[in-house]
Parts: sequence; structure tokens; C-alpha cells
Amino acid sequence: MRFNSQLQRQWSQAALLACFFRAARKIYGVRRIWPYKSRNGEDRNGEEDVSVAADPQPDFLCIGAQKAGTSWLYRQLTEHPDFWMPPVKELHYFNLLGRVPSVASARARDDRDRRFLEAIKRLSARSHLDLEDYAGLFAVKGELLSGDITPAYSMLNDEVIERIVSHFPNLKVIFLARDPVERAWSQLSMGVRLRNIIPFNATDAQDVMHNLLDPGVLLRSHPSKIVARWKRYVRPEFFRVYFFDDLEKNPAELRRSILVFLGADPNKPSGRLKADDNSDVRKDKLRLTAKVRDRMARFFEQELKTCAAELGGPAKHWPARYGFSLLWFIWQFADDLDLFCWLDWIA
Repeated sequence: MRFNSQLQRQWSQAALLACFFRAARKIYGVRRIWPYKSRNGEDRNGEEDVSVAADPQPDFLCIGAQKAGTSWLYRQLTEHPDFWMPPVKELHYFNLLGRVPSVASARARDDRDRRFLEAIKRLSARSHLDLEDYAGLFAVKGELLSGDITPAYSMLNDEVIERIVSHFPNLKVIFLARDPVERAWSQLSMGVRLRNIIPFNATDAQDVMHNLLDPGVLLRSHPSKIVARWKRYVRPEFFRVYFFDDLEKNPAELRRSILVFLGADPNKPSGRLKADDNSDVRKDKLRLTAKVRDRMARFFEQELKTCAAELGGPAKHWPARYGFSLLWFIWQFADDLDLFCWLDWIA
């Protein structure tokens, strides 16, 4: 009986992962086996080497979450004297291989920016994942710190994450977590504002849930799963979870903590930019009614409790916002399996 029970649990876990990967591949074009260029330097086709450092590479990745403060972080680091940041915030190299949409409209601030943009245009035109030349993009940073802030990396599959971390074993990884209800609502508001989502009745819970079940929203709204997936490969000393709650309550301390983790001087100002300068809070958002908020909270109840138990920090208070108990609970594999099979079906 014990042997059969173990097999059943293993099968459930395998089925869950299979459903997740099928949904991700269909929706985002993320193949399970990515083309991968070896590190021996072949197939460079005589392209000019833009390196100015002996061993260039990014110092960190910020993998999200979307609508959790990544734009604030990019602005803080761009203006900080210890950093050189790319002229585009989100490179999207690992999730949109060969299609870096923001490069075409990027404006170069100086010669380093021009060299970076030329190099990433060449790199993005290739049909294979080239970690060595991706590292070379950051040669222009010289002795300064630099990294890639792309929230969509929160949805990368295990194989790509493993290759990134294997190639950059000392890479630091940052994840900014946010209450799933608030984060999802902010994303829906942005989608309507940017006309990426057809306007809907924000007071109708059924209409809201229809948009919430879009995989582009849903897959970003489970921070516990995102953190667990990346922590399987990144060493604990190189991985940090920060919280949008702290950006709202004490942005100066959040800024200090991140800068210390990245190896920068927290006492140096980011130009004239103050720690509490977050322009995104002034953007229009859909009005969240009590009825819709309650419906979304019930949908995310299990994730809210998982975040409280596994992420700690401000996440410990997320369930209580919606009247949920903070008692310890048992993870239900069947519920998750149903959820991700539903994603597979709608894909």
C-alpha cells in the first residue's frame, strides 16, 4: 500500500508539471528543448566582439513580478552611480528568443548604449539560445554593476532556468512579490489602459474571472510557485525575495536592502530620484468593488495561504486581509492539477 501511494504521488506531480509545460509551450512558444549554442565560441560568423572586460556577464536578474515595483527598481538603479543599466528595461531575451520588441524603439544615451543596442540586435536575430554572447552584452558596463530586469522571466520553465544558473553560477536573482489579488488587478488595469485587453465590466465578477483566467495573468499570479521553481537552481545566498508592501510602506529601507544585496553603496543617491518616487502609483486603475475583491480573494485563497507559509515577511498578513485563517493547511495536489489542466484546455 505504501509503495502504491508513493507511485500515485509521483504520478500526480509529474502530471501537474506536464500540464504546466504544455500550457506554457502553447501560449508563449517556450519549447521544452531550446536550441542551445555551446560555449566553445563557434558559429560567431565573424561578428565584431564588443567586449571591453575580460569576463563580462550580468551581475543579477530581476525576474518580476510584473506590477510589483520592477519599473521603480530599474529607475533607482539606472540613476545610481554604482550601476550601468541597459537602455531598455526589459530585454526579454530568454522568453522571447530572437524577438526583443523594445530594442527597435530604444534611444541610446551614449556610446555604451549604442554598442549594447547593436549587440543585442545581432544576438536577437539568431534562432538559438547563446548564453555566452548574452553575457557579452554586459561588457560595456566595465567595472560597474549591471543586470536584466524582465518580469516575464518569472514564467521560464525549469530547463531554461537550469541552463542560465549553470552558466552563471554566481548570478544574483531578485523577485519582487505582491499580494496575488492586488497584483492581478493591477495587471488587468494596465491591460485595459494599454488596450491589450478588451474593456470589460469591472463590477461583474464573472466578467473579471474570465479575464483573470487568461494564462498571461494567471501564471504571473502564483508567487509561491515562481519562487519555488527558481530556488531549485539558485543557491540561497544568491536569491532574495522582496515585497511590494515594503515599497509602499518604507521604500528607503527596501532600496537600501536591495543595494546591499547587489553589492552597491546604499548611501549614494540615485541622482535626484528619491526612494519614494514611484510614478506607476499615479496611473489610472480600474475600480475594485468589494464584491469582485471577495471573489478574487476566494479564487486565490490557497495561494495566499501558501505565500504566508513559504514566503513569510509581509506575505504572512496577506490571508488576513480577506478574512482567511492563518492556520496551517495541507497542500491539495488534486486542486492544482485541475487548475493547470484547465490552463492546458484553454490554451
